[in-house]
Amino acid sequence: MKRSSEDLMLPARDCLDRRSFLKLGLVAGTLRPVAADSREAKVAIVSCKSYGPPVEAAMSKAFDLLGGIGRLVKGKTITLKVNLTRSGRGFVRVQNRPPGETYITHGDTVMALCTVLFREGARRVRIVESFPDARPFEDGLTEAGWDVPNLLSLGRVELDNTRNLGVGKQYATVKVGSGGYLFSSFELNHSYVDNDVFISLSKLKNHKTTGVTMTMKNLFGITPNSLYGDQAVSEDGVAGRGRLHFGSRWQRINFPGQKEGSFSLDAGARIPQIIADLCEVRPVHLAIVDGITSISGGEGPWVGSLNLTHPGILLAGLNPVATDAVGTAIMGYDPAGGRGTAGFPRCENHLLLGQQRGLGPTDLSKIEIVGIPLDKARSPYPA
Repeated sequence: MKRSSEDLMLPARDCLDRRSFLKLGLVAGTLRPVAADSREAKVAIVSCKSYGPPVEAAMSKAFDLLGGIGRLVKGKTITLKVNLTRSGRGFVRVQNRPPGETYITHGDTVMALCTVLFREGARRVRIVESFPDARPFEDGLTEAGWDVPNLLSLGRVELDNTRNLGVGKQYATVKVGSGGYLFSSFELNHSYVDNDVFISLSKLKNHKTTGVTMTMKNLFGITPNSLYGDQAVSEDGVAGRGRLHFGSRWQRINFPGQKEGSFSLDAGARIPQIIADLCEVRPVHLAIVDGITSISGGEGPWVGSLNLTHPGILLAGLNPVATDAVGTAIMGYDPAGGRGTAGFPRCENHLLLGQQRGLGPTDLSKIEIVGIPLDKARSPYPA
């Protein structure tokens, strides 16, 4: 396993130094990519009833409602984190609907987003996911239903499977500024630090363990399988992160950056804390939630009883906590609810944990919602 020296970022041309990187949560260029000040949190809700051509128009409208993204992305290297969660059976259909319409990032949303980013002047877009497969990443994306040739034709698009070092030479050790709940630092693939702007693109879904999953929970997948997966430590490891999830194994494992001490064996407490730590260590500059179609009842077909949903909306914001809070409210839950409430029946609320670290607000009265009014956008998921 190759690691960088303590607190050292990768010495790539486009890489920010550590001081600049840690400041990303407050200021980047002329915009505030992470609006930690609740008065500045703004989330756009726009209508989008189907995939295909309508998605690009909806994305553009959402960004216009936020005041535009040109100043954020022009001339910049963008890292776009998608969600390609899957079971050991690969990508399977849910109630005869394809994975992109139900539980993973749809290729049309990526195409639309990249088209808008390049139109706004982005220099490079690197699409990343810790994908548990040794095959070329392009093969996995094709299996997921993406049109990879068209995607690559849009501009300088790079595809990087961050399950291990990938094309990098060493991991970057990145500290959690507050000291963290369970982790004081993480070892990350270079793609998560060698960029100017970081975007999280997710689905509007329930999650068996964390209640809801959107742009914050999406960051669980930035941890490399090679170091945090079930086959760690191995650059060839392709197993998932069961050992990060299952409490019965937690105390027998020393993860990179894990804080000393005894931690709860309750995944409903541990995973939300890890999410909050990850959102602090890797600030999200642009949070986007696909609520065109999705599922309720869990995060994927391995969960059991699922239902198809069709909220018909897209969300976008410059703050992941605020964006996920609005998404949670659209699902019919209280984004500030505690453990045992409808949205978080068996877990701590990772949105609240993020708020406690100053990462953004969960109080809807402190979030400026633009576009479709929240009451008209609500599409209640099961309690």
